[in-house]
Amino acid sequence: MTITEPASAAPASAAPASAAPASAAPASAAPATPTSAAFDRRAIDRAGFAREWADWHAAHEAQRASEHGFLAVTGLHWLSAEPQGIDGVPGLWSTSDAGPVIELADGETLQRNGATVSGRVELGPLAERTGIDLVHGDIVIEVARRGGSDIVRPRDPAYPLRVNHTGTPVYPPNPRWLAAGRFVAYDAPREVTVGAAVEGLEHVYAAPGEIEFELQGETFRLIAFDGKAPGALLVLFTDATSGITTYDANRALTVAAPDAEGRVLLDFNRAVNLPCAYTDFATCPLPPAGNRIPVGVEAGEKTPTERG
Repeated sequence: MTITEPASAAPASAAPASAAPASAAPASAAPATPTSAAFDRRAIDRAGFAREWADWHAAHEAQRASEHGFLAVTGLHWLSAEPQGIDGVPGLWSTSDAGPVIELADGETLQRNGATVSGRVELGPLAERTGIDLVHGDIVIEVARRGGSDIVRPRDPAYPLRVNHTGTPVYPPNPRWLAAGRFVAYDAPREVTVGAAVEGLEHVYAAPGEIEFELQGETFRLIAFDGKAPGALLVLFTDATSGITTYDANRALTVAAPDAEGRVLLDFNRAVNLPCAYTDFATCPLPPAGNRIPVGVEAGEKTPTERG
């Protein structure tokens, strides 16, 4: 089951989000970043490697700071049977076994799938980790289900967290943080329960297996979840830098699909923060128990300046 928060998950350099990506290599040039676990670190074009990383990270940061990205979220509202108002958006919001309901007063409207809705709006039951977007002016209102509860998160392009974001601190890219690994599939996917950025909340994900790899002369094994792309994997982890130079709760690393022999390549230069590193309005999953790397992974994104 794909983690989507990872969202946004999903998921730039320390330059402002509006900065253009670094100049690309000529179209005819082969990628400098290895794509196979069978790579020769000594043969890597370091300038090209750094350029490709900068392009990737600039695009990642731009997505994060997009008009209705996670930096635009203004609040996290848990729905109950008791109707409640939500700052900045019309209506009274509630939920039941039949799903979220919005009661709009006379003259109040919302947009749903391009159509104007008014009066009583019944959204129907939501499946876990799914959602519906409604629109009110410039604001996109996310209605979603997380951890067995229905939530509402308005996303306003003018929200100060987004407007004032100047980029995420990062470690300089370095090929030493490339690690060859092997995907060890379980006989069948296993349900793994993990904590969340919100205290008391839990997420359950299906893990297809584990990744075994060597880093800085030591061998480690981490539980992997399904990634967004077909066959890709996603690893949530902490390490010895967590809470010191990197966000204490988690970082995420996407790993391309294993080859026919199960080999994978982990590029920790592309370890990224989840939304909870920037805002308290995220319900991001925490790493599975045991997904802690006991050495300092001095690569990828650092603690956001928004967290001080």
